[in-house]
Amino acid sequence: MSQHTLSVLVENTPGILARVAALFSRRGFNIESLAVGTTEHPDISRMTIVVNVEDLPLEQVTKQLNKLINVLKIVELDPSQSVQRELVLVKVRADAETRSQVLETVSLFRAKVVDVAPDAVTIEVTGNRDKLDAFIRVLEPFGIKELVQSGMVAVGRGARSITDRSLRAIDRSA
Repeated sequence: MSQHTLSVLVENTPGILARVAALFSRRGFNIESLAVGTTEHPDISRMTIVVNVEDLPLEQVTKQLNKLINVLKIVELDPSQSVQRELVLVKVRADAETRSQVLETVSLFRAKVVDVAPDAVTIEVTGNRDKLDAFIRVLEPFGIKELVQSGMVAVGRGARSITDRSLRAIDRSA
């Protein structure tokens, strides 16, 4: 199996997320990561979906996705041709003895402290999966109290936008 990142443009309507997720579920695919948000056009949302599947079953799912009325466009994003990032918020123990070491780690990874308490700090870090995994491994000896992670968001490199034509598709159907 190989990892695939899909950028799916959909009309910003209620229920579309459930229909897309159900399509993957019916096929027995586990969605590794899912991030959804509106685009620069309020009528269009972008779903970034990461799945581990073989090429042929993925092709079948994308064909079924294209049949959904609210799906406007599906693009598989090649990691070398796209910018892909995730966000992690991690609360780590940081008492008087270890706080300077934790802050040094934050600086090393170009992360950002977003909350400070007497015995802990909350850190925000963005990057690719490898960077985030490395950051978490370095913080583990200090004691991770809590961790939350976003799904991957991705966009193709360069000036081209996959939303240009999709917006016209909505205008024609109105």
